[in-house]
Amino acid sequence: MMRCSLLERQTRKAKFYKFINSQSICDLFLKFQRKSEKGKENSRTGNNPTCDCLFQGDLTFCKNLRVLYLYDNQINQIQNLDFASNITHLYLQNNRISSIENLSLLKKLEKLYLGGNYITVVEGLDKVGELRELHIESQHLPLGEKLLFDPVSLNSLAKSLSVLNISNNNIDELEELAVLENLSYLKAVDNRLKHMKDLEAVLKKWTKLRRIDLTGNPICQKPKYKDRIIIQSLTLESLDGKEIHEMERRFLMNWKASRAARKKSNERMTDEHAAYVEFSDSETPYLTVPFHPGHSVKETTDFLDLAHKQKFERKPLPRIRERRSQMKTQVEEESEVATELFEF
Repeated sequence: MMRCSLLERQTRKAKFYKFINSQSICDLFLKFQRKSEKGKENSRTGNNPTCDCLFQGDLTFCKNLRVLYLYDNQINQIQNLDFASNITHLYLQNNRISSIENLSLLKKLEKLYLGGNYITVVEGLDKVGELRELHIESQHLPLGEKLLFDPVSLNSLAKSLSVLNISNNNIDELEELAVLENLSYLKAVDNRLKHMKDLEAVLKKWTKLRRIDLTGNPICQKPKYKDRIIIQSLTLESLDGKEIHEMERRFLMNWKASRAARKKSNERMTDEHAAYVEFSDSETPYLTVPFHPGHSVKETTDFLDLAHKQKFERKPLPRIRERRSQMKTQVEEESEVATELFEF
C-alpha cells in the first residue's frame, strides 16, 4: 500500500475539518485510531495526545451540533465542550473518565451516557438543569467500594431526571435517590440491594415510576418480593422486564384488604378473650360477716357457712393462669408465622 505524502495528509485533514465545521452538522461520531506503543505508554502515564486533539477547538464551528458520539476511546477528561452549547445527547461510554466535570455550559443536554468509566461519585451535574436521562452503569470502582451520589447534584436533577441506569455499581440502598420525584424508569441490575422495607419507603415517594429493573439483587429472593412491590407502587407497569397486569394488582390489593380486616378481627377477639380471662381470674373476695349486737347466733352461722361454701367453689387460680398463658403464647406464635409469610 502506498503511503500518503505529508501534503496529501494535510489536504485530507483540511477537507475533513472543513466538512465537520459546517454549521449543518447535527450528529457527529468520532473514533480515534488505535494507538502506537508509544501512545499506549502515554495513556498509562496520564498523557493522552490522541484524545487531547479532539478538544482543541477543531469543532468550534459546529454550532448546530446536537448529538456527539465519543464512546470507546481513551478520553481521560471531559473538557473544551463549551462550543457545543446546543448538544442534547452526549455519548462517553467506555473511556477513562474519572470525574464528571465541565458540563455547566451544556444547558440543553438531555441524555448523558457515561457507562464503563472510572467514576466513583456522581457529581458536577448541578448546573445541567434539563438532564432527563443519566446512564452511569458498570463503573470500574475500587475493590469494596460503591458508587456514591452528591446530594447537590441529586437535588438539581430532582424535577428533570426521568431515566436512571445505575446497574452493576455495588449499590446497597436507594434512600438518597428518593428526591428524584419525576423518575419513571430505574435500572439497578446486579447491585447489592437486600432490604425490602427500605425499597418500599422509596417507592412511596416515586409517584411517577413506570418501570423498575432490580434483576440480580439479593432482594429478589425475598418472600413475596414481586407482590409487595406491585402493591406498594400503584403506577408501576413493568417489574424486572415483565409487564404488570392491572387485574393482578387488583387481586393483590383485595387480598391485602381482606387479610388486614381478618387480622383486625383476630386482634379484637384476642383482646376480648384476654379481658374475660382476667375478669374470671380475679380472686373472689372473702365474704365479710357484719357483726351487730342484735344478730342471733344462727344468723352468724349462716353467714359463715355461705362464705365457706363460696371459698371452695372458686376455680383454682394457678390452673386458670396457666391456661391463659398457653392461649396467649399460641396466639402470638400464629401471628408471627402469618406475618413472616404474608406481611406487606
